[in-house]
Amino acid sequence: MTAKRQMKLGMSMRGLGYHAAAWRHPGVPADGTLRFEHYVRNAQTAERGLFDMIFFADGIGIREKDEPRGSLERSGYEIVEMEPMTLLPALAALTSRIGLVTTASTTYNEPYHIARKFATLDLISGGRAGWNIVTSWSDAEARNFNRAKHLDYDTRYERAVEFVEVVTGLWDSWEPDAFVYDKAHSVFYNPGKMHLLEHRGVHFQVLGPLNVASMPQGRPILVQAGASEPGREIAARSADVVYAAQDTIAAARAYYGDVKGRMAKYGRERDDLKIMPALRPVVGRTRAEAQAKFDELQALVDPLVGLARVYNELGDLSGFPLDGPVPEPQIEAQVRSGVARIMARVRANNWTIRELCQQQVGAGGFCVIGTATDIADVMEDWIDTGAADGFNITPTHLPAGCEDFVELVTPELQRRGRLRTAYEGATLRENLGLKPHVNRYVAAREGAARSAAE
Repeated sequence: MTAKRQMKLGMSMRGLGYHAAAWRHPGVPADGTLRFEHYVRNAQTAERGLFDMIFFADGIGIREKDEPRGSLERSGYEIVEMEPMTLLPALAALTSRIGLVTTASTTYNEPYHIARKFATLDLISGGRAGWNIVTSWSDAEARNFNRAKHLDYDTRYERAVEFVEVVTGLWDSWEPDAFVYDKAHSVFYNPGKMHLLEHRGVHFQVLGPLNVASMPQGRPILVQAGASEPGREIAARSADVVYAAQDTIAAARAYYGDVKGRMAKYGRERDDLKIMPALRPVVGRTRAEAQAKFDELQALVDPLVGLARVYNELGDLSGFPLDGPVPEPQIEAQVRSGVARIMARVRANNWTIRELCQQQVGAGGFCVIGTATDIADVMEDWIDTGAADGFNITPTHLPAGCEDFVELVTPELQRRGRLRTAYEGATLRENLGLKPHVNRYVAAREGAARSAAE
């Protein structure tokens, strides 16, 4: 009998949760993003649930706009939070197996900085570091880094490709056995196993070597979240994990097949990359209990926060009665198809403005409301039909969303043989089931030796 495919799991721990009203929930510490113990509790819970990794999305500015006016002050989402490259080493000391993954921008950093920081995190954590590669996208971030506007799309991705090349090159600066530490003969390292990168490209000139070495998992895991054409190519060429965002199984299958189908031209096998869509489960012991949890959050949505969710499509509706009909769009739509879809649903359901806003807040992303059995059924279906290798869980609110999953869904997945009952290894690479990293210079030398022998 063929063993069932086990799934990979990440717990996305940004902020207080992924529901717009999470900060108002009575079980959520409103100041949790500024309290270290909040992160510790969630990280340790995810590790108890045998997740592969915790995942910190990150932005380097407040990207939410105060549109309509007054909405931003009522939103607790992505306003203030701890800087993850300072936070994760502290969490590393209080966990032992779970991977530690965070975002770092290729637009507002230099490759040497990123290579050094993530290499150090890998050492501190014993091989559990992962870098989520993003280009950043907002003018709000640009204005925090001496720019009036963000870099154009093509330049951002061109820079990102070269940035990753430099970082991964720096991580290979030292072969695994380069350091001999021979006190008797006064030899600290073997100079033949230290390599200058000597990169000269369009955006970067980097000599090297990196002044961090001997990373436990060879190099940190590379995570990529882009769904764009260049983003898919970066993923197929160099990513270990993709944080995907499709919210239907059909779209997820298409994305999965497309990205995996690109890997062969880069000499990679399909299982060298784990595709993990975001999943927002709301779980209860009964379906009624799960729905009640969701409804409680929906009732906490501030009307102005809801109006902010439809501002880009419909404009400022704050001057209209909340319990009145949805008016025609007040602005020229940037994406007309999106507006058409919203207005078609409004007319079909005869929604008021309040009802529309609550739908937009609650319907975002791939959300499943039900029992552990219901949620596990959906997860299995996605795994077995070629839509995913696992999931990044985006809880509605923390800590309860994480704790509910670990208490209810983790045992159900284990019962079905879909989730480990113990960690397989000490490193993130091992637990994800990825091949050991081979230093490029070692690989080149071994390849030359094989060719010579033939």
